[in-house]
Amino acid sequence: MGISKVAVIGAGTMGSGIAQICAQAGWQTVLYDAYPEGLERGMRNIETFWDKGITKGKTTAEEKQLWSQNIRTEENLPEAVKQCDLVIEAVPEMLGLKQKIFQEIEQHCPIHTVFATNTSSLSIAQIAEGMKYPERLIGMHFFNPVPIMKLLELVRHEGTEEATVKLAEAAGIAMGKTTILVNDVPGFATSRLGVVLGNEAIRMLADGVASAKDIDTAMVLGYKHPMGPLALTDLVGLDVRRDILKNLQNSFSDNAYAPHPLLEKLVAENRLGKKTGIGIYDWTGGEANETDMPDF
Repeated sequence: MGISKVAVIGAGTMGSGIAQICAQAGWQTVLYDAYPEGLERGMRNIETFWDKGITKGKTTAEEKQLWSQNIRTEENLPEAVKQCDLVIEAVPEMLGLKQKIFQEIEQHCPIHTVFATNTSSLSIAQIAEGMKYPERLIGMHFFNPVPIMKLLELVRHEGTEEATVKLAEAAGIAMGKTTILVNDVPGFATSRLGVVLGNEAIRMLADGVASAKDIDTAMVLGYKHPMGPLALTDLVGLDVRRDILKNLQNSFSDNAYAPHPLLEKLVAENRLGKKTGIGIYDWTGGEANETDMPDF
């Protein structure tokens, strides 16, 4: 079965990025969000990315016009998913919310529709609980910024049927991604490694080992990471990283995954990273600048 129509549920940073690459893949793409302002912001993000590509000579105005014709917004969930071949959910990391969404949307989709969740840490099997067709659910874990990052982590639970995996792999290739396939364990492969590195970097920052810039530079130049762990934490969102750590801590009953107190403090002060303008770094000028850390 091929893909011609896709719905993306959630128009935040990840959802809008996923919708963008779906439109670029040539699919009829519907971007849904429960809040009109969320849809406006998501479409603005997509427009800005395309315009920057034109300015840099990486894309053309003609390509933007073609891609724009492939995407539309929708505020009605049943209408958004109607006649879709693939539905990708990208809402906040709340198990109950994700379960509710999939239980609702499968009532309005064709029997062949494949469902995907962009969760970075929640159990795919738990998300599938209560679904009439759990075999059609798979994890499709994208990375931020979605249009640039090449990796797509596919996560199958024990009940995921092979046809679902095959369609997800084909979708990833059509989006220009390299896919890896992992089993449904807490943190999967990428989140489990990434958040531990980020949490340790925050511990080093709190202990005064080095500045945020120097810690990040060490990993970029010493280990060839494309971005340092602290800048990446700001890009992903400190609240997202904190929640993943807590999920791992609960899943493994292991305090080794406990979020560092500085991370908790930053989240409590709404210093969530680039999306709020300040986190570990100050992003208000468009780039990562050093900033003072709060007492904790």
